[in-house]
Amino acid sequence: MRSTQKLPRQIPATEVQRLELTDLAPGRYRFRLALAEDATSQRVCVPVQVVKGHAPGPVVGITAALHGNEVNGLPVIHRLFRRLHASELAGTVVGVGPLNVPGYLRNKREFSDGKDLNRVFPGSPTGNESSVYAHAIVERLLRNFDVLFDLHTASFGRSNSLYIRADMTQAQTAHLARVIRPQIIVHNRADGTLRAAAEHLGIHALTVEIGNPQRAQETLVLSSSVGLREALEHLGMTKSDEESPQAETVECSHSYWLYTDGGGLLEVFPHLTERVARGQPVAQLLNEWGEVHRVYEAPEDGIVIGKATNPVASSGARILHLGVVGSVPERAQPPRDSAPC
Repeated sequence: MRSTQKLPRQIPATEVQRLELTDLAPGRYRFRLALAEDATSQRVCVPVQVVKGHAPGPVVGITAALHGNEVNGLPVIHRLFRRLHASELAGTVVGVGPLNVPGYLRNKREFSDGKDLNRVFPGSPTGNESSVYAHAIVERLLRNFDVLFDLHTASFGRSNSLYIRADMTQAQTAHLARVIRPQIIVHNRADGTLRAAAEHLGIHALTVEIGNPQRAQETLVLSSSVGLREALEHLGMTKSDEESPQAETVECSHSYWLYTDGGGLLEVFPHLTERVARGQPVAQLLNEWGEVHRVYEAPEDGIVIGKATNPVASSGARILHLGVVGSVPERAQPPRDSAPC
């Protein structure tokens, strides 16, 4: 039964072919940004909300659900925008999501052609479906930004801590990662991703991983939205009256996944953010009779960034995402993004 409670007045959304911010007067806006056409010749549009401040400042983009089943970022954007006011803002904040509309409608990580959209950037105007869509994101949306926060979660069958992937050799990027105060920060290089495309354009870009797929996890949503507001304060755009509940951030020089070399029923022992020592048993595989036939140990000291939650494991299944704790050398080349969500 539908409630009879009076709802707030909704701001109408305007369909546009390209996001143009320069000529907008200060205020709050909603757009539907057309990025492609589907097989019925209907435009595929992503929801975009904008708050442009009365004072000048940077343009910050916040994107969510580039993987269609990674939805924790959507309530993060909604919560943040409820607390933004043009009269109190220097610069412009743009919230976008779901960015992968076809995947979102199907509750799927991938784009409509089955490709991982976050591995095909910067795309091509003459490529396949996902490549054309990625190119449109770059040309019609991304070029507006000075800073990008791309919000993600773990993929199906895995869970994530609240962590950030960023190039920590870039001073501004590193400061932004730290003021958000996630549980973990991982220094790495972003090949083929939206973050990589942003960095190529000179945009300070961070990937924020927020928990688990196809869920809205209130505690992580709160921590993330508060952290992003603190990042806006760091950029001189607004004042934050909230404090992140995270007590400590662990920084990692790099990270990687451990994989099984056999199949069976997988049991992963450590919790997210738990420290593990070299040689410590971290997982085991049971055969079809419930007998342990493989045990896996941590190859070195580290911290658990993410882990498998799907117990059904074939050879080559992921076990856990191990972060190697350590500072980043100055001017170090970031490791490749070899440990995606």
